[in-house]
Amino acid sequence: MDSPDPPHDRFDWPADKLNALRLGRRLVTEVPASRPDRRAFVDVTPAGSPADQRARDEGWVRGDPGRRFRLEHREYDGACLDGFDHDIGAVLVASAEVADETGLLAVLTAWGLRPGAFAYPWETDDPR
Repeated sequence: MDSPDPPHDRFDWPADKLNALRLGRRLVTEVPASRPDRRAFVDVTPAGSPADQRARDEGWVRGDPGRRFRLEHREYDGACLDGFDHDIGAVLVASAEVADETGLLAVLTAWGLRPGAFAYPWETDDPR
């Protein structure tokens, strides 16, 4: 019987998303909220560095497979997501900082998340 997710999707990043992380781009996934009137998201934000700033100043983006990452699981009042006041009633459920891609996969596994579930922020309803 076939698994609902390809094996690589459970343990590895899709190539485009891994490249985005290495280029310093934030990724997001929606997760179950604590109540029906709330919505929750987990985001992965790659850490920037002085070398990244120099690259931006020169008009390019620097890839770095050795980046650090910050993960945040936030929950929001579902009625406030569309406005400027999306942070009213928002709760930081969990956060973590990791030193590298291996640590990132370890936290995602501990939190029960698949790398393949993450999307670019503009493809989600994440208000940040």
